[in-house]
Amino acid sequence: MKICPIISATAWQDRLPHDAAALQQSWAYGAAVEAMGREVFRAEITDQGLTLGVAQVLLRRLGRFGLVGLMSRGPIWCGEVDASLRSAALRGLRAALPGQGARLLLATSEEPDQAGLMPLYTAAHMAEVDLSAGPRAARQAFHGKWRNRLVKAEAARLRVQTSRDPDTLVALIEREAEQQRHKRYRSLPGRFIANWVRNDPCGFRIYRALMGNQPVAEMLFLDHAPGVTYQMGWSSGAGRTLSAHHLLLWLAIQDFADIGRLRMDLGTLDTVTAPGLARFKLGAGAKVRRLGQTGLVLPGVPWPGGQGRATSVGRAQ
Repeated sequence: MKICPIISATAWQDRLPHDAAALQQSWAYGAAVEAMGREVFRAEITDQGLTLGVAQVLLRRLGRFGLVGLMSRGPIWCGEVDASLRSAALRGLRAALPGQGARLLLATSEEPDQAGLMPLYTAAHMAEVDLSAGPRAARQAFHGKWRNRLVKAEAARLRVQTSRDPDTLVALIEREAEQQRHKRYRSLPGRFIANWVRNDPCGFRIYRALMGNQPVAEMLFLDHAPGVTYQMGWSSGAGRTLSAHHLLLWLAIQDFADIGRLRMDLGTLDTVTAPGLARFKLGAGAKVRRLGQTGLVLPGVPWPGGQGRATSVGRAQ
């Protein structure tokens, strides 16, 4: 087995499966993190000349003590890969992380049954809307009450805009930051969004609902083909009364399905601390994806039957 570093966006896209839609494993995500001063390690995993998958790992240096890597929703596997190979690949990735000293690798897999991890945190559940069958099928998946609120919003005198205007984005980030403080939750920092937009000015879209000239609701989507992620939103009291977010989400579903996006990630489902938001996501027809537990990659875990296999580091692509 070989772990071959990937250093170009073209090489990454060439090896990424056509249906790989996780934000955290997109090149643009890593580029935005790099612009914040963090290191990112990307690699292709091969065995006997065949590509098994690719992985993107965020790195944090610990001085002379070594480093910690964080791999969210990876590796992205290219088809069915045997559990023993997956386990070996994780160990290989850990060993291939650059630098001196100890190397720790924390991983949250896309699938719930990733072998080779010592569990540390329980699995998260994500809400995802299937866009692959088109807007009509997506609307048919809406729950009855959710669809009724959408009809109410469609009948309201709301003016909807889509925008990639930087000033509009800054205003939304500020509103959402205030909302975070008020509701006591955390999201990706505004610096991350700013770097994403700087790296890819066409990789985002803001949907705004206005009454007159005043915004009453906004939603920000990050575009990372073949997936799209709902990243942040804001609503005034009037926007909530008019169910403006129902209208904005429906328009976004139509637009992104029409340009061939396969999956829309609405984020984590938290029925304990945010039950209303969870109902909104599920009502929009989102399916639940259970991720794997977040765990620590253990070195030297034997193969089944006591057999091992060497892992080497290949040349950068």
